[in-house]
Amino acid sequence: MSAATTAHELAALLGPGGVLSPAPREYLTEASGPAVGRADAVVLPETAEQVAAVVRWCYERDVSMVPRGGGTGYAGGTHADGGVVIALDRMVRVRQFDPLLWRIHVEAGLRTGDLRRIVRESGLFFPPDPGAAEQSQIGGNLATNAGGPHAFKYGVTGRWVTGAEAVIAPGEVVQIGGASRKDVAGYDLKSLLIGSEGSLGIITAAWLRLIPAPEAAHPVVAFYPTAQAGCEAIETVFGSGIEAAALEYLDEGAFAIARGAYPGTSPERGFMVIAEADGTEHEAARVRDELVGVLEEGALAVEAPDAASLWRWREGVSLAVMARRGAKLAEDVAVPLDRLAEAVQLTVEIGERHGLEAVSWGHAGDGNLHSNFLFEPDGDGRARADAAARELLTAVVALGGTISGEHGIGTLKRPYLADQLSPPLLGAMHAVKRALDPKGLFNPGKAI
Repeated sequence: MSAATTAHELAALLGPGGVLSPAPREYLTEASGPAVGRADAVVLPETAEQVAAVVRWCYERDVSMVPRGGGTGYAGGTHADGGVVIALDRMVRVRQFDPLLWRIHVEAGLRTGDLRRIVRESGLFFPPDPGAAEQSQIGGNLATNAGGPHAFKYGVTGRWVTGAEAVIAPGEVVQIGGASRKDVAGYDLKSLLIGSEGSLGIITAAWLRLIPAPEAAHPVVAFYPTAQAGCEAIETVFGSGIEAAALEYLDEGAFAIARGAYPGTSPERGFMVIAEADGTEHEAARVRDELVGVLEEGALAVEAPDAASLWRWREGVSLAVMARRGAKLAEDVAVPLDRLAEAVQLTVEIGERHGLEAVSWGHAGDGNLHSNFLFEPDGDGRARADAAARELLTAVVALGGTISGEHGIGTLKRPYLADQLSPPLLGAMHAVKRALDPKGLFNPGKAI
């Protein structure tokens, strides 16, 4: 079927403005890199029923579908290789908001930042805070089970979902869970869809659990002479029983690159640990003081900068690192906390073996590293970075870790999944895929 015929037939289902053909470039790329996909059409449904109509049309004609949120992914999870891109940009309604019951029902296209602002006006808080809040969408956050700095205390996105509306094969709208805070009827298909990267169905809306917004948030920043010393301090926070809201790190190289914009005072060099205390004003101040007491042992310096300025700076670290050489390959991995220092050092050593500058930062409390291999856009830098990434993924699995902490598998990490998961486990996952998507048309080639 030609792209023109595809667009014409889908336009009859969705009406004016519902189909973009030829597919615009911005719907064929994502944050994972410059690779441009291809699609016969991009559809922009406004309702779950329209999503279902598109899925039925595709299933009847064996046309592949790629669901798409804000395009902020780093694993190639929305890369299209033909077929139809289903973008949820127009599904942004708040279907129901019950502030007194601490819950909200929203559509999948609502942006993370907009959701957080809406609930904050009623004194509430949606804790998950993955990056790119002004671009990422709730549906994409659910599709990857996104994390973020405050996942250390509050958990990843899935923890805050009590129900999901989704479209499954061959084009049916289903409701799994809902407004109830407890529901153990049948298999936990909600948790199966969350994190499946759109390969089992398309999440179109979700019931989200909220909490009262913390009165105060007080960060503490400490610098250490080595990664080993910094990671020992992080372990001491655990051992002291302190419930920090966030526990982050930047290795020496990453901080050196981003230091110029840091909103505080710092030594010339050092391994950086960021902790944050939140809660009532009294509770946040108490936990902050406890953090200072623990983190100052062996530190080069300890300070308590302004929270808003600190997190704005932290959000910009990736861009600062990108500007260092003009390009970078970013990997998202996680290891047991007691192996974090090894993984930080391995990142640097692997980069050196491939002739690359390598740095890392990440969510220390979760053992989650964002390891980055820097290179110039011209020449063979990308090939060397790819080789370094392969070595890193193998090393992380040997440390008892995972090849993906929070960014998903997509297409870019799929070749390495068998290094971590056993053949019987992969076989079970493929059986689930066949059961829910017998034709293999939902986001083919992703996740497994």
